[in-house]
Amino acid sequence: MTSFVPSAPLPPNPATATGRVEMPEGFLWGAATAAFQIEGAGHTDGRRDSVWDAFARVPGAVVNGDDGMVACDHYHRYREDVALLRDLNLGAYRFSTSWARVRPDGGAPNPAGLAFYDRLVDELLEADVLPWLTLYHWDLPQALEEKGGWTSRDTAYLFAEYAVTMHEALGDRVGVWTTLNEPWCSAFLGYTAGVHAPGRQSREDGLAAAHHLLLGHGLAVQALRERAPEANLGLTLNFTVADPVDPQDPADVDAARRIDGQFNRIFLDPVFHGEYPADVLEDVAPYGLLDHVKDGDLEIISTPIDTLGVNYYNGGAVSAHPQAETPGTAGGTRPEGVRDEPDAEAPVRATSSPYPAADGVHGHSRGLPLTDMGWEVQPEGLTRLLTRLQRDFTGPRGVAMYITENGAAYPDRVEADGSVDDQDRLAFIDAHLRATRDAIDAGADVRGYFAWSLLDNFEWALGYTKRFGIVRVDYETQERTVKASGAWYAQVARDNAVPARPAPVADAAPAAGTVAE
Repeated sequence: MTSFVPSAPLPPNPATATGRVEMPEGFLWGAATAAFQIEGAGHTDGRRDSVWDAFARVPGAVVNGDDGMVACDHYHRYREDVALLRDLNLGAYRFSTSWARVRPDGGAPNPAGLAFYDRLVDELLEADVLPWLTLYHWDLPQALEEKGGWTSRDTAYLFAEYAVTMHEALGDRVGVWTTLNEPWCSAFLGYTAGVHAPGRQSREDGLAAAHHLLLGHGLAVQALRERAPEANLGLTLNFTVADPVDPQDPADVDAARRIDGQFNRIFLDPVFHGEYPADVLEDVAPYGLLDHVKDGDLEIISTPIDTLGVNYYNGGAVSAHPQAETPGTAGGTRPEGVRDEPDAEAPVRATSSPYPAADGVHGHSRGLPLTDMGWEVQPEGLTRLLTRLQRDFTGPRGVAMYITENGAAYPDRVEADGSVDDQDRLAFIDAHLRATRDAIDAGADVRGYFAWSLLDNFEWALGYTKRFGIVRVDYETQERTVKASGAWYAQVARDNAVPARPAPVADAAPAAGTVAE
């Protein structure tokens, strides 16, 4: 079991601050997407509703009433998108498969749905791009939600059956398997905050879902390991770095401890240490988490894995005291570090805090630059996160780390010639790659980086209002345009190095709309 120890922000490392930064030999470069966010073809070839299809029909749940019925039409344009990966010099593609497509309603396998992923994998291999398959990126079949969803223990066992179905179809060509993407979001944004599908607002339901997601992970790892002993198996978690506003104030330190426990350690400790953190159990005791933990569960959940996927966007400064409103601040009213929580443009539908036991914890602005999501840009937090994970979790278990999501939404402007000169996003990725190198230099076993995201896409409750892609998607024409960040990233992947900064884009990378060869 681990405890929370506040860590101070790191000073800039002169060795990686602005110069060219070489990455280790064999470092894997990729980009990531998720099925519901890009595929479209919502009711094509036997696919049926997921919880996100149902949630998008709830008035006020998604900005502008957007849905995923068409999205980026990747289902029909996957060859074009694989060609983009190849042209961007990327060696791996992290994608998810849709449970609602391949086992509609959670029932029998759907041959037509499986055939799509069969074609996609073949296309990736033909392009010499490694398929990095995620089994669950939040699209639970709606029929299973109507039977209890992730609050039902049965869903964990059905998830393992789904994992076996996918392995039977693709296991001869896919060697990297991720069970879950960001179970924190599935459990607490979906079942406690009501911000994400299925839109419930219950502390008890969120904790039940968290445990059953972890159980499903463990059961799937065991099933896949039995069938493919040499496969690379893991899961992806999203993380925050919780800093007390005043490290000398015990109340602020406790506020940071609560966020760290209910965001990071509630998943890390069961997976890596086979137990829930004692302080978290004490915090959430009124809400019944232990009622769902049966004999043998934690042994299943802690089944050894090979890889931890690390998703990082930002950390946050938290306090037991509200931030006084001053010009340029918003008087923080919620803890920072909440991945995918909507901002001021969110739907009008009332939602709750995603934390089951963090009442009285307040997020504070630190005056850092903000992305279009309202998240602070904090690359040094990534260095601290990776070194902590190496020390306390992955290192002792011999588990490799890959950054499976990192990127930023910004309000891109399309120039008259159709190009997108997104220097803000380019600088964001640049800074986080330098922070990754700092962590590697400090001993963190980080073996690859996946930009989020390959394409602009459906950004969950924010619909199509936020753009994370290194490739722009015109949703009316479905035209793809490589942004300046994508052209720059192609050079990084080609050279296995981050070029020196600052440098004019014309000198540092091909023009937007072209890629480095």
